Amino acid sequence: MEVKLGLKENRKQFILLVIINAFVGGMVGLERSILPRIAGVEFHIAAKTAILSFIIVFGIVKAVTNYYTGALANQFGRKKLLVAGWIIGIPIPFILMFAPSWNWIIAANLLLGINQGLTWSSTVVMKIDLVGEKQRGFAMGLNEFAGYVSVALIAFLTGWIASEYGLRPYPFYVGIVLVFCGLAGSVFFVKDTQHHVAKESVTNTIPGLKNIFWDTTWKDKNLGSVTQAGLVNNLNDGMAWGLFPILLASKGFTIEKIGIITAVYPAIWGIGQLFTGKMADFFCKKDMLFTGMFLQAIALIVLVRANTLFHFIILSVMLGWGTAMVYPTFLATVAENTNPQDRAKSIGIFRLWRDLGYAIGAILTGIIADLISIPAAILFIGCLTGVSALIIRYRMKCNTGGSVKIWDWITE
Repeated sequence: MEVKLGLKENRKQFILLVIINAFVGGMVGLERSILPRIAGVEFHIAAKTAILSFIIVFGIVKAVTNYYTGALANQFGRKKLLVAGWIIGIPIPFILMFAPSWNWIIAANLLLGINQGLTWSSTVVMKIDLVGEKQRGFAMGLNEFAGYVSVALIAFLTGWIASEYGLRPYPFYVGIVLVFCGLAGSVFFVKDTQHHVAKESVTNTIPGLKNIFWDTTWKDKNLGSVTQAGLVNNLNDGMAWGLFPILLASKGFTIEKIGIITAVYPAIWGIGQLFTGKMADFFCKKDMLFTGMFLQAIALIVLVRANTLFHFIILSVMLGWGTAMVYPTFLATVAENTNPQDRAKSIGIFRLWRDLGYAIGAILTGIIADLISIPAAILFIGCLTGVSALIIRYRMKCNTGGSVKIWDWITE
């Protein structure tokens, strides 16, 4: 059978991987709106750093797993790593249902970090393999759309179930369905994409990186700019994950309203990528990244003054759109600046640093929230996000993929 590259040519496998990634995202959504509440109500944990410990563990473990998934993808194949990730995810919903102490919740998040690192990284790399050099932004937009809309839907669903039937065990029954569907789909229907990598390598002219780790981390101006922005993006997402439910509860919002607000941000993030992924194939990626990070910074800085449900929803929309602009653009930029043989490892390194942002964000914001206040932590992260936008503005080059400048297009 002849191997062809392209979204249309591989649409069946591509759609299947989009569906699989929705199940992957749903596993994170299980915890999104209710785990900080469980920490306070059931385990009587008050310190913000202690509550955010589950995000710290998740972020570190996922980051390290991302790195090894990228490093081992060519050796073992993408599908085997994807299946392994789902097998490791089987105990997670059961631990969350019946955990007798907070340490068990931490253990569940250790497994969740491995699950997410193996499964999400594998689906990302496999989609990029399938589409070849064209439509990478659109492909990543579809991938991240599926994952983060699922995060939002499951976050809303578990928040609603918790408000109707209690914090445990009912919200986590959803997790059993997600694991079963994800594992079955990966084992019986997904095909590996290593032959697609081999085909693209024949015609690709991008030179290999001399030192993949350090070039991706910082030395290469485009890759380094993307990597630092990815870290800061997930740093502020880690803060939103851990502190938003606590902040909203302190302002008197019910758990149902907290579920709505915490779902809006990843919903806009996810749905927006249907559009921003395609935009990343057309517009200069530097402009996409700068604008997205700048919007996030403004939303977070203004957030400290919000009080009403309307305020929080509008700012969550703004934060979600800013994140939607950068997320598919990150991955498309890394793919277009690397040789196909280096791609999986370079994406793994980028995702290592990006997801360390969860841990760094949880530690930083937990300490600042405990020593000063939650608004002070949010303001600090907003300013840091602004600095990241400026690094992109002055360090990155507009020379990959789409080359149309956003401002020039608007003013034409």
